Amino acid sequence: MKFEVKYKPSYAMLVVSLNQGETITAESGAMTYMDPAIEVHTRKREKSLLGSLSLSIIGGQSFWVNDYVAAKGSGDVALVSAPVGDIAQLDVTPDRGYIIQKSSYVASPSQVNLDVKWEGFTKGLFGNGLFMIKATGNGPLFINTFGAIDVQTLKAGQTLIVDNFHLVGFSDTCSYKVTKFGGLKETILSDEGLVTQITGPGDVYIQTKNLDEFTKWIWTLIEPRVRNMRR
Repeated sequence: MKFEVKYKPSYAMLVVSLNQGETITAESGAMTYMDPAIEVHTRKREKSLLGSLSLSIIGGQSFWVNDYVAAKGSGDVALVSAPVGDIAQLDVTPDRGYIIQKSSYVASPSQVNLDVKWEGFTKGLFGNGLFMIKATGNGPLFINTFGAIDVQTLKAGQTLIVDNFHLVGFSDTCSYKVTKFGGLKETILSDEGLVTQITGPGDVYIQTKNLDEFTKWIWTLIEPRVRNMRR
Protein backbone atom coordinates (compact mmCIF):
# COMPACT_ATOMS: atom_id res chain seq x y z
CA MET A 1 0.00 0.00 0.00
CA LYS A 2 1.02 3.61 -0.55
CA PHE A 3 0.49 6.62 1.70
CA GLU A 4 0.21 10.34 0.95
CA VAL A 5 -0.44 13.14 3.42
CA LYS A 6 -2.15 16.05 1.67
CA TYR A 7 -2.92 19.64 2.73
CA LYS A 8 -0.21 19.88 5.40
CA PRO A 9 0.22 21.36 7.91
CA SER A 10 -3.13 22.72 9.11
CA TYR A 11 -5.77 20.59 7.39
CA ALA A 12 -3.88 17.37 6.77
CA MET A 13 -5.59 14.35 5.20
CA LEU A 14 -4.10 10.87 4.79
CA VAL A 15 -4.82 9.10 1.48
CA VAL A 16 -4.08 5.36 1.46
CA SER A 17 -3.88 3.49 -1.85
CA LEU A 18 -4.64 -0.21 -1.28
CA ASN A 19 -3.93 -3.09 -3.61
CA GLN A 20 -6.49 -5.87 -3.72
CA GLY A 21 -6.45 -7.85 -0.49
CA GLU A 22 -4.67 -5.19 1.56
CA THR A 23 -6.14 -3.71 4.76
CA ILE A 24 -5.67 -0.45 6.64
CA THR A 25 -7.07 0.08 10.15
CA ALA A 26 -8.32 3.53 11.14
CA GLU A 27 -10.05 5.31 13.98
CA SER A 28 -13.83 5.07 13.66
CA GLY A 29 -15.24 8.21 12.05
CA ALA A 30 -11.96 9.06 10.30
CA MET A 31 -13.08 8.19 6.75
CA THR A 32 -13.54 11.12 4.35
CA TYR A 33 -14.06 9.18 1.11
CA MET A 34 -13.27 5.77 -0.35
CA ASP A 35 -13.56 3.81 -3.58
CA PRO A 36 -16.45 1.31 -3.91
CA ALA A 37 -13.97 -1.57 -4.18
CA ILE A 38 -13.25 -1.19 -0.46
CA GLU A 39 -15.23 -2.96 2.28
CA VAL A 40 -15.46 -1.70 5.87
CA HIS A 41 -15.53 -3.85 9.02
CA THR A 42 -15.98 -2.24 12.45
CA ARG A 43 -14.64 -3.86 15.61
CA LYS A 44 -13.59 -3.07 19.15
CA ARG A 45 -9.83 -3.01 19.47
CA GLU A 46 -8.52 -4.42 22.72
CA LYS A 47 -6.07 -6.98 24.02
CA SER A 48 -6.57 -9.71 26.59
CA LEU A 49 -4.49 -8.34 29.45
CA LEU A 50 -7.62 -7.92 31.55
CA GLY A 51 -9.57 -10.71 29.91
CA SER A 52 -13.14 -9.68 29.08
CA LEU A 53 -13.19 -6.77 31.55
CA SER A 54 -14.88 -3.83 29.86
CA LEU A 55 -12.86 -0.70 29.31
CA SER A 56 -15.79 1.28 30.67
CA ILE A 57 -15.01 -0.12 34.12
CA ILE A 58 -11.44 1.15 34.17
CA GLY A 59 -11.38 4.09 31.81
CA GLY A 60 -14.87 5.04 30.70
CA GLN A 61 -13.89 4.75 27.05
CA SER A 62 -13.72 2.13 24.36
CA PHE A 63 -11.66 2.08 21.21
CA TRP A 64 -13.57 1.24 18.04
CA VAL A 65 -11.71 0.96 14.77
CA ASN A 66 -12.64 0.34 11.15
CA ASP A 67 -10.76 -2.10 8.91
CA TYR A 68 -10.80 -0.93 5.28
CA VAL A 69 -10.24 -3.94 3.01
CA ALA A 70 -9.62 -3.73 -0.74
CA ALA A 71 -11.85 -6.74 -1.31
CA LYS A 72 -13.07 -6.05 -4.86
CA GLY A 73 -9.92 -4.57 -6.35
CA SER A 74 -7.47 -1.75 -5.65
CA GLY A 75 -8.76 1.56 -4.33
CA ASP A 76 -8.15 4.64 -2.19
CA VAL A 77 -9.45 5.62 1.22
CA ALA A 78 -8.96 9.13 2.66
CA LEU A 79 -8.72 9.55 6.42
CA VAL A 80 -8.69 12.52 8.79
CA SER A 81 -8.97 13.13 12.51
CA ALA A 82 -11.22 15.63 14.27
CA PRO A 83 -8.63 18.22 15.42
CA VAL A 84 -7.40 20.86 12.99
CA GLY A 85 -3.70 20.14 12.62
CA ASP A 86 -0.96 18.10 11.05
CA ILE A 87 -0.61 14.37 10.37
CA ALA A 88 2.74 12.70 11.06
CA GLN A 89 4.07 9.24 10.30
CA LEU A 90 5.79 7.30 13.07
CA ASP A 91 7.73 4.19 12.08
CA VAL A 92 7.02 1.33 14.47
CA THR A 93 9.72 -1.36 14.55
CA PRO A 94 10.05 -4.60 16.53
CA ASP A 95 12.44 -2.89 18.95
CA ARG A 96 10.66 0.48 19.17
CA GLY A 97 7.00 1.25 19.66
CA TYR A 98 5.02 4.29 20.78
CA ILE A 99 2.54 5.28 23.44
CA ILE A 100 0.04 7.79 22.01
CA GLN A 101 -3.23 9.49 22.82
CA LYS A 102 -6.21 7.62 21.46
CA SER A 103 -7.56 10.92 20.09
CA SER A 104 -4.36 11.34 18.04
CA TYR A 105 -4.61 7.96 16.32
CA VAL A 106 -5.51 8.08 12.61
CA ALA A 107 -4.48 4.80 10.97
CA SER A 108 -2.02 1.90 10.76
CA PRO A 109 -1.65 -1.37 8.82
CA SER A 110 -2.47 -4.72 10.42
CA GLN A 111 1.22 -5.32 11.25
CA VAL A 112 0.98 -2.62 13.93
CA ASN A 113 -0.67 -3.85 17.12
CA LEU A 114 -2.78 -1.38 19.10
CA ASP A 115 -2.95 -2.38 22.75
CA VAL A 116 -5.49 -0.52 24.89
CA LYS A 117 -5.03 -2.76 27.91
CA TRP A 118 -1.32 -2.56 28.50
CA GLU A 119 -0.03 -2.23 32.03
CA GLY A 120 0.63 1.50 31.84
CA PHE A 121 -2.98 2.23 30.95
CA THR A 122 -4.42 0.09 33.72
CA LYS A 123 -2.24 1.93 36.23
CA GLY A 124 -4.34 5.00 35.48
CA LEU A 125 -1.71 6.72 33.33
CA PHE A 126 -2.19 10.44 32.58
CA GLY A 127 -5.53 11.18 34.28
CA ASN A 128 -7.48 14.23 33.06
CA GLY A 129 -9.64 11.88 30.98
CA LEU A 130 -6.84 11.07 28.53
CA PHE A 131 -6.88 7.61 27.03
CA MET A 132 -3.53 6.22 25.84
CA ILE A 133 -2.76 3.24 23.62
CA LYS A 134 0.48 1.38 22.97
CA ALA A 135 1.54 0.66 19.39
CA THR A 136 4.00 -2.17 18.72
CA GLY A 137 4.90 -4.37 15.76
CA ASN A 138 6.29 -3.27 12.43
CA GLY A 139 4.94 -0.61 10.08
CA PRO A 140 3.83 3.03 9.80
CA LEU A 141 1.62 4.64 12.45
CA PHE A 142 -0.18 7.86 11.50
CA ILE A 143 -1.10 10.42 14.15
CA ASN A 144 -2.97 13.72 14.08
CA THR A 145 -2.54 16.63 16.47
CA PHE A 146 -4.44 19.75 17.47
CA GLY A 147 -2.14 22.39 16.02
CA ALA A 148 1.39 21.63 14.89
CA ILE A 149 3.60 18.74 16.00
CA ASP A 150 6.70 19.55 18.03
CA VAL A 151 9.20 16.71 18.49
CA GLN A 152 11.62 16.68 21.43
CA THR A 153 14.39 14.08 21.26
CA LEU A 154 15.60 13.07 24.71
CA LYS A 155 18.97 11.54 25.43
CA ALA A 156 19.34 8.77 27.99
CA GLY A 157 18.56 10.23 31.41
CA GLN A 158 17.24 13.52 30.01
CA THR A 159 13.83 14.52 31.38
CA LEU A 160 11.01 16.69 30.04
CA ILE A 161 7.82 17.74 31.86
CA VAL A 162 4.80 17.97 29.54
CA ASP A 163 1.27 19.21 30.15
CA ASN A 164 -1.07 16.24 29.68
CA PHE A 165 -3.31 17.99 27.17
CA HIS A 166 -0.32 18.93 25.03
CA LEU A 167 1.17 15.44 25.17
CA VAL A 168 0.54 13.41 22.00
CA GLY A 169 2.83 10.47 22.68
CA PHE A 170 6.37 9.23 23.16
CA SER A 171 8.67 6.35 22.30
CA ASP A 172 8.16 3.28 24.46
CA THR A 173 11.89 3.39 25.21
CA CYS A 174 11.10 6.32 27.52
CA SER A 175 10.11 5.98 31.16
CA TYR A 176 7.43 8.22 32.66
CA LYS A 177 5.57 9.20 35.77
CA VAL A 178 2.53 11.41 36.31
CA THR A 179 3.00 14.21 38.83
CA LYS A 180 1.22 17.30 40.11
CA PHE A 181 2.09 20.68 38.66
CA GLY A 182 4.07 22.21 41.50
CA GLY A 183 2.46 22.11 44.94
CA LEU A 184 -1.20 21.87 45.87
CA LYS A 185 -1.84 25.57 45.18
CA GLU A 186 -0.29 25.37 41.72
CA THR A 187 -2.18 22.18 40.88
CA ILE A 188 -5.53 23.74 41.83
CA LEU A 189 -5.06 27.34 40.69
CA SER A 190 -2.64 27.18 37.76
CA ASP A 191 -5.05 25.36 35.42
CA GLU A 192 -2.27 22.86 34.70
CA GLY A 193 -3.48 19.97 36.90
CA LEU A 194 -1.41 16.85 36.24
CA VAL A 195 1.72 16.74 34.11
CA THR A 196 3.81 13.85 32.84
CA GLN A 197 7.52 13.63 33.53
CA ILE A 198 9.16 11.73 30.67
CA THR A 199 12.76 10.51 30.73
CA GLY A 200 14.70 9.41 27.65
CA PRO A 201 16.06 7.97 25.55
CA GLY A 202 13.39 8.54 22.91
CA ASP A 203 11.17 11.05 21.16
CA VAL A 204 8.32 13.02 22.72
CA TYR A 205 5.53 14.33 20.47
CA ILE A 206 3.78 17.50 21.62
CA GLN A 207 0.82 19.37 20.12
CA THR A 208 1.10 23.14 20.12
CA LYS A 209 -2.57 23.71 20.97
CA ASN A 210 -4.58 22.53 23.96
CA LEU A 211 -8.06 21.27 23.10
CA ASP A 212 -9.25 21.62 26.70
CA GLU A 213 -8.19 25.27 26.83
CA PHE A 214 -9.73 25.86 23.40
CA THR A 215 -13.12 24.58 24.54
CA LYS A 216 -12.91 26.81 27.63
CA TRP A 217 -12.15 29.79 25.40
CA ILE A 218 -15.13 28.98 23.16
CA TRP A 219 -17.32 28.82 26.27
CA THR A 220 -16.24 32.33 27.33
CA LEU A 221 -17.62 33.56 24.01
CA ILE A 222 -20.93 31.74 24.06
CA GLU A 223 -21.68 31.75 27.81
CA PRO A 224 -23.12 35.31 27.84
CA ARG A 225 -25.50 34.38 25.01
CA VAL A 226 -26.55 31.18 26.78
CA ARG A 227 -27.26 33.15 29.95
CA ASN A 228 -29.34 35.69 28.02
CA MET A 229 -31.35 32.90 26.39
CA ARG A 230 -32.19 31.46 29.81
CA ARG A 231 -33.62 34.74 31.09
